[in-house]
Amino acid sequence: MPRGPLRSQDREFFNLFVEAGANILRSADLLDELMRGWPDSRELAREILLCEQEGDRITHDVIHRLNTTSAPPLDREDMFSLAGSLDDVVDLIEEGADFMVLYRIEAPMEQALQLTDILKDACSHMAVALEQLRDRGDLTPSIVEVNRLENEGDRVSREALASLFDGGIDPVQIIRWKDIFDRLEDAIDACERATHILEGVVVKGL
Repeated sequence: MPRGPLRSQDREFFNLFVEAGANILRSADLLDELMRGWPDSRELAREILLCEQEGDRITHDVIHRLNTTSAPPLDREDMFSLAGSLDDVVDLIEEGADFMVLYRIEAPMEQALQLTDILKDACSHMAVALEQLRDRGDLTPSIVEVNRLENEGDRVSREALASLFDGGIDPVQIIRWKDIFDRLEDAIDACERATHILEGVVVKGL
């Protein structure tokens, strides 16, 4: 990407990605609040659904601009992939919250709280990285931290699954919690996929 002043149409692209970063962070914050206040906080699932809908709107706007712009500021495929990965994060967060409600979970497991906290941190660093992308700052610290958090999420997820099968839990509850753990881990993985795209952007010459 050229180092000169941003064209207004380029800044609009980057502003959309910053919006997406703020939206995934808000959804992760709401999920953390829902988990820690459960079950009294179950109404927050509606707020998370609104974040998911906002994510769809942002993704649609990015794709529309890409389809109507002859010279986007970054590689076109990178921008499609980045928008999709960020949208995946919010979709998975919403699914996790929805499962908490649908499955009538009595109380969150400790590992669910840990994974939600890791996810919130990953989303926070993603939001910073997207701001740095727009402002042409240093993305590397945020990218490194998201990668570290993904590894931490893998570890906690393995412990969570082990605890399900070691604790004499009812098989139905095992299935329900496995679904929730999978969504939380997949959301963290989607953050890492987005950072891999950003790493490629840096290599190509941000």
